Order: sequence, then C-alpha cells, then structure tokens
Amino acid sequence: MNKSVVKQRTIGKDISLTGVGLHTGKEVTLTFKPAPENHGYTFVRIDLEGHPVIEADAHYVVNTQRGTNLEKNGVKIQTSEHVLAALVGLEIDNCIMELNASEPPIMDGSSKFFVEAVEKAGVVEQEAPRAEYIVNEVISFLDEETGSEIIIMPSEEYQVTTMVDFGTKVLGTQNASLKHISDFKDEIANARTFSFLHEIEMLLEHGLIKGGDLNNAIVYVDKPLSPSTMDKLRTAFGKDTISVKPNGILDNLTLHYPNEAARHKLLDVIGDLALVGTRIRGKVIANKPGHFVNTQFAKKLSKIIKLEARNNIPKFDINQPPVKDVNQIMAMLPHRPPFLLVDKIMEMTETSVVGLKNVTMNEPFFVGHFPGAPVMPGVLIVEAMAQTGGILALSTVPDPENYLTFFMKINNVKFKQQVNPGDTLIFVLELISPIRRGIVHMQGNAYANGKLVTEAELMAQMVKTKNL
Repeated sequence: MNKSVVKQRTIGKDISLTGVGLHTGKEVTLTFKPAPENHGYTFVRIDLEGHPVIEADAHYVVNTQRGTNLEKNGVKIQTSEHVLAALVGLEIDNCIMELNASEPPIMDGSSKFFVEAVEKAGVVEQEAPRAEYIVNEVISFLDEETGSEIIIMPSEEYQVTTMVDFGTKVLGTQNASLKHISDFKDEIANARTFSFLHEIEMLLEHGLIKGGDLNNAIVYVDKPLSPSTMDKLRTAFGKDTISVKPNGILDNLTLHYPNEAARHKLLDVIGDLALVGTRIRGKVIANKPGHFVNTQFAKKLSKIIKLEARNNIPKFDINQPPVKDVNQIMAMLPHRPPFLLVDKIMEMTETSVVGLKNVTMNEPFFVGHFPGAPVMPGVLIVEAMAQTGGILALSTVPDPENYLTFFMKINNVKFKQQVNPGDTLIFVLELISPIRRGIVHMQGNAYANGKLVTEAELMAQMVKTKNL
C-alpha cells in the first residue's frame, strides 16, 4: 500500500456554547454532537416542531447577504460559515449541530470559540476511510459583475490563499495564506469578521444587526464620523465614548494581525467550501472572495465531484513510483511478453489492486486484429485485469512463484469503449469476498481516457504447481 488510509473523525461528546445571534440579537445555544460515519455536517433546529435537519450543502444556499444562509423546506440556518470553518480546520468529518434559533452565536466574530469547544469535546477516529476529492485540473469561477474569482489547482494538500482589495484608504490590498489545514487553529481561527462604517449605519437603520457590539466585529471607518453617527453608534453599542484609532478602526478592538481582514476572508472561504460536502486536496486562490462567489464556486465543485463519482472514474497519478515495476511483476506472474499485459502496479491494499498498461502500436495483436483500424481485443483487456488481480492474490502466499492462477468463471462482462494504440489502461480490481481455499472472486474495471472501457466479475483459483 503506497499511502496510508486517513480515517473519518467525529467529536467525543456533546458540547454547548451560548451567545447572541448577530442578526437576531437573541440568545442562542449551539450544541456540537458526535455523528456516525459518512454523516457529514448537519444543522438541527431543535426549536421547531419535528426538529428539522438541514445538511451543510451548497445547494441549500438561498442568499449570501451578511453571511451564508441555508434553507431547506422553509427552515433556515443563517451565518453558517464560522462554525463550518472550525470543523474543517480541526479536520472533523462528521458532526451534528443543534440550534435553538436560526443562527449560531456570533461569539467574537471568528471561529475561535467553536474551535475551543470542539477541542474540549475531543476527537474520535472512526473506521470508515475519509473521502477526498483530488483536484487534477484547474477549476475556476468568475463573478463578472464584481470581478471576484476563485480557482482551485492541483496540490499535495488543501491550501487556501485569499487576496482582498476594497479600494479604500483605510483597508487597501491584503493577502493571507494557509499552507497546512493543521495551522488553521493558530493562524486563522481567531480572525474576526469586519465591516465598514457605512455598512454598519445601514444595518442599524434597518434593524438588521441587533446582536452587534464592538467585540464581535472590526469596524473600519471609511468616512468622516458625524456627531449624529457618533450618537447612533454609542447607543447601539452601549458605549459612553467612541473614537477612531490611528489605523482607522473603531476604538474598542485591537487587531490580532495587520491582515486580519484577509485572514477572516480566508476563514469564510474554508467555511463556505465546507458546503461542497467532501474533503478537498487542492490549492484554492480566491481574489476578492465573498459569500456569493464562494458558494457559487462550491456549487460548481460539488456538481463536478458528483458527476465524476457517478462515472466512478478513479484518479491516479501515473507518474508516481509504482508499488511493483515490470521486473517485480514477472517475479510473481508466470506470464512473459508478448502475453504479459500489465506494466506496473500503482497501488495495492489487502482487498484491492491498481495496475497500468501502456498500449503501444508495437503490440503483436495489432498486426492481425483489424490492422487497418487497430483495436485492442476485449478478451485481452479481461486477461490484463486478471493478471492485475493475480498480483493481489499471489501476494497473499509466501512463495508466489510456486503458484499458477486459473480462471473458473467470468460474469457480467461489458465492453463500453474501444482501446487503441496510445491509450493508457488502468485496471482496478477489488475483492468481492475474502480469498478462501485459493478461490479469488473479484470485480474488475478497466479505464482509459477518463472513461470506463471494460468491466467484469472474475473468479479464479490459485493452484500450487507441485499439485499439477
């Protein structure tokens, strides 16, 4: 096995936080609860009849005004992003979040308190392997109206870079990067939400920020403070005096970082992309991100992932060093060219094996099989799958050179695409049942050019040569 399997994780016990909802101004309690394997993230409204469940899914995003807001069957969850970012940042795969209101508590406007709560609850490793979408090509989304753009490109791990430019003197261009998700807690989690003075004024006038105070949002002053505005702010925030610091923010907060705004935007990107529903291995670059562009990108990515899963096309880096090269294969299999039909073994576990064959014009069967339009014979593709499966079967005995493997039956064979010179065939064989008394029962799939070309159910028996 050339890479360790990462298992899914949930939390160890229930844990609750109580605070104020930013937009409702009401006290709300959020309880994180352990969830079973393959559950993902769900919100449960325990204040409503039947305790309706809303999955953290990009397709439930209904609007992105002042946060990422979900709705399913008329039931809403507001400002989901800071809580979701905490779960992704701590690499929790499965969690239930119970709420007695429509939004989690805002706390200090960051993910810090959610991270602390989840850490207090503890992390439990589960049995099922973690699903991960490996990015193999650049995927992008551009909001032409705002110029906001998000791209994701191949990378060894999940990384995020955000670039923000608000075109104001008080908050110009800022960048932030997260190279390892394990650094989220220390570098990103405590970056607080922020707003501009002109936005605060509008929200206050419309009664839309009832839970706001100067401890859960950085307010950048992008216009002169009139006496009437000063009075409004003092009343709204319950302060005797309010003034502007030299760095252009209202005076009840000290920035945690000079680029705290860019770091908070990065936090938002991680929280919003949690709505994709699976882990991502790739590098995200977000230029002028916001909840609208983030969630549109999440929807696009989610569709791509679901389509690929439906087609069941596995992704392998064929340039990685193989688990077994052709010489190691020949040490196990009795076959030799021109009847050795697998060039290398890419991956192997106790129950599955992945092999590869480069199909060239020099294959001897092309001489006589439709010489004017060379096509690899389907029966040889099945034979190549069997040889790949043979490596897995023979690896279970200490002396594979003393065994031969013979077909017993082949069922449900389907040939879906032609294989031509120049194609790279990838064979994926998985045990249907454990190997017993030398009987090997496997499902085999062969892929080329990103498509399934052949599938078959294979049964064979390993026989010791001295018994022949």
